[in-house]
Amino acid sequence: MGKWTRRAVLATGGLVGGGLVLGFSGIAFAPNRIGIRPEDEKDAARLTTWLRIAPDDTITVIVPHCEMGQGVHTSLPMMLAEELDADWDNVRVEEAPAELLYANGYLVRAFVPAVADVPKFMERFIDWGTYRLTRMLDLQVTGGSSSVRGTGFLGMRVAGGAARAMLIEAAAQRWQVPASECDAKRSQVVHAGSGRSATFGELAAEAAKLEPPVHPRLKSYKEYSLVGKPVPRLDIPSKVDGSAQYAIDVDVPGMLYATIAAAPVFGARLGAVDAAAVSAQPGIRKVVQLDDAVAVVADSYWRALKAVRSLIPSFTATDNDAQTSETLAATTARALEAGEAEKVFSSDDATAALGGAGKAIEAEYAVPYLAHASMEPMNATARIAADRCEVWVGVQDPLAARKVAAKAAGMNADDVVIHTHPLGGGFGRRLPGAHDFIDQAVRIARAMAPAPVKLIWSREEDIQHDYYRPAVIGRYKGAIDSSGRPSVWISRFNDVAGAAAHVPYAVPNQDIRSVKVASHVRTGSWRSVEFSQHGFFTESFIDELAHAAGKDPFEFRRDLLEHAPRHRAVLEKAAWIAGWGAEPAPGRARGIALVESFGTIVAEVAEVELVDDRIKVHNVWAAVDCGYVVNPDTALAQIEGGIVFGLSAALFSEITVRNGRVTQSNFNDYPLPKLADAPRVKVEFIHSDAALGGLGEPGVPPIAPAVANAVFALTGKRLRSLPLRVGDSEAAKTA
Repeated sequence: MGKWTRRAVLATGGLVGGGLVLGFSGIAFAPNRIGIRPEDEKDAARLTTWLRIAPDDTITVIVPHCEMGQGVHTSLPMMLAEELDADWDNVRVEEAPAELLYANGYLVRAFVPAVADVPKFMERFIDWGTYRLTRMLDLQVTGGSSSVRGTGFLGMRVAGGAARAMLIEAAAQRWQVPASECDAKRSQVVHAGSGRSATFGELAAEAAKLEPPVHPRLKSYKEYSLVGKPVPRLDIPSKVDGSAQYAIDVDVPGMLYATIAAAPVFGARLGAVDAAAVSAQPGIRKVVQLDDAVAVVADSYWRALKAVRSLIPSFTATDNDAQTSETLAATTARALEAGEAEKVFSSDDATAALGGAGKAIEAEYAVPYLAHASMEPMNATARIAADRCEVWVGVQDPLAARKVAAKAAGMNADDVVIHTHPLGGGFGRRLPGAHDFIDQAVRIARAMAPAPVKLIWSREEDIQHDYYRPAVIGRYKGAIDSSGRPSVWISRFNDVAGAAAHVPYAVPNQDIRSVKVASHVRTGSWRSVEFSQHGFFTESFIDELAHAAGKDPFEFRRDLLEHAPRHRAVLEKAAWIAGWGAEPAPGRARGIALVESFGTIVAEVAEVELVDDRIKVHNVWAAVDCGYVVNPDTALAQIEGGIVFGLSAALFSEITVRNGRVTQSNFNDYPLPKLADAPRVKVEFIHSDAALGGLGEPGVPPIAPAVANAVFALTGKRLRSLPLRVGDSEAAKTA
């Protein structure tokens, strides 16, 4: 996610075209975004931006986010249906198209603390201003665990409440009774005094002519009858019976297939390629040369793949051809020693306090580059014909994809149509800035116009040309005072971390700084972003401080959370469900970790055993405070999935560099957890009155430090690098 500045937020005030007038005499509000409808909308039953109601009482919720397994195509409709008082059996879901109307304006209020909790009279102005800003930036993003706490909490609830008020008003006008005497229940408006009733479908056309209220009444959590209950996901049946169509399943009449071989070193360009070597092979239609890759187009993917693998293209030399993981790490280490550090957070004089401390501790941690390794490799189908470009793709931002396709096609964005599909894994790989496969697909389609072309990356291309989670080194210094509490916390790392590097514990003297280090390896967002690295660093180091103080790791943390009752409650709940005070089975040990990310606090306890010098995680217990849970089944699945995803980084996966290029190529040398590696997981949610938090990512960060801390408790070895290994060959990584 980009970094929002105060200047950017304030600038939205100039984007509303005079919609806001501030003065001593009063306020004129900006237009109500909930009431915006498509310009070509012919269906009179559309009540708000996100909602259509048909005469047969079918309720269609238009969701402006992609479905990549996180369940937002159910949770967001649940939030709207709750406020609408709709019959859930009548609810359908439709993914919004890639159009500016569906720009994700609620992203700002979900992420920027300065506007997250604005006065009620300013809410619609902020929503309108940020909506206009995200239109300018072509943002229709699904990521950062923002869908439910952004569009859902700030948009869908308001849309449902507004539509409910409109339907009640329409019924009141029809019956000539006060709206206050009418009520909505299970897709009907009823007037108890006369016994009259009308379905939403019967009232929708009349209601659609009314103006949506700016501030409709919204329910309290205690009034909910749908939200908070386990509801089967709407997207699951099609995925079970195979009818769900991912982008890789697309079949357009006359379609050709393409695959590529890209420059193995990032930054290199395509040199010479002998197209004649494969042109005579069966089914080969064309060899297309791109700036940094060569593509083969054929009548089948297999023929294209065989042909591109038989090519021997040359690529230009770069200054990075001799780089290795070791040289990149050495560059980072030098920068941490001498580089200019940017302040992330500081309190008091940590350096002076360290000099006078009685017991000082130092540690260095490291995490490698990581690939996303989505089950569905990068792919897109493109067709350019009659001054129009169509792209069939699954992405985390269709508007950004449209912009990339338009540039590659040499067209205006209005001439590009993005056909969105569910994602076979995203995790940040399909976010804006990582749409290289769309650019390639469109450029190849230009060369083959008017025939449609499906570009599919091989698994090797997918792993070797990712936008990786950054490799980060973190150096930490701390001190324990005479009472056994930490008095100093100093950290340096090569990462732009922001809140991810903050410490939830009460440590008086802190100095947290980041150092910029350039690398030719391209990086991007990876599930839970910087929290996955800094969760490992922070929770490993606080564990080291606990052992240096001679205290139980759980009790040490708990005593430092007196000022943070939510964190303390989550920590205590995780310890309780794990039976922290009881001895684990012989040969096993437990570790604990606590991380807040994306507005949600998660504590995890991992129970591990060594089996032939391999770390086996048997059990994980997790406690979660995300405010409240919309759909318990989906929430549970997200935390469970996040834990297994995090285990891939903790125990298995690593991207290394040799001769400037990535050495891993497939799941044989980039392993992921298998079914036998999955632990038993128990999760409990804590309901609180806090603002709604995300769930797609917060389950990831605590698992790596929880496992590392458990290994220390079991073996006395402190593993400070990921992936965690205890063999003799990894002795240099331990202390």
